Amino acid sequence: MGERKRQEKRLSDYEVHLEDAAVFGLNVKEKPLRANKGRILNNRIAIKKDLPEYEKDCILTEEIGHALFTAGDILDQDSQEDRKQELQARAYAYQRKVPLSGFIKAYNENCRTYYEVAECIGVPEWFLNEALKFYYGKYGLFFKYDKDYIIYFNPLGVFHYLRYDTDNQRRV
Repeated sequence: MGERKRQEKRLSDYEVHLEDAAVFGLNVKEKPLRANKGRILNNRIAIKKDLPEYEKDCILTEEIGHALFTAGDILDQDSQEDRKQELQARAYAYQRKVPLSGFIKAYNENCRTYYEVAECIGVPEWFLNEALKFYYGKYGLFFKYDKDYIIYFNPLGVFHYLRYDTDNQRRV
């Protein structure tokens, strides 16, 4: 759904997620928040107004995750259930904004630093670091991706298998 909208109108990721929020019945407003970058209450989401758009998009994606996966007030994080719901919302955001394919894209575009990878994927560096911690917790040190790649999460790296036709001594 989001990709088609982006192609038709050339919408940014943030604009696509604003439309997605509306489909979920969520009302999003940018506000001068002081303590948080984003908050959700019932069906209303507040996003800190003075953030760059790519960062607003990460925050909005997490808040949509809260709308989908959390129930009640989980701000205090005292109970295990509250922490679990917080993790579900963040996992939703990490997987949407920093998909495993994003690391392959960054590798293929010769990105070498965390900053370059974050810029290629379109997220702030702090969000990339949090996503890497999430993936490390989920998969361990590495993940084999699409038969030809291994993505290492700590430290970040991508290994690409080169396949050779042994009869003709050339790369396949």
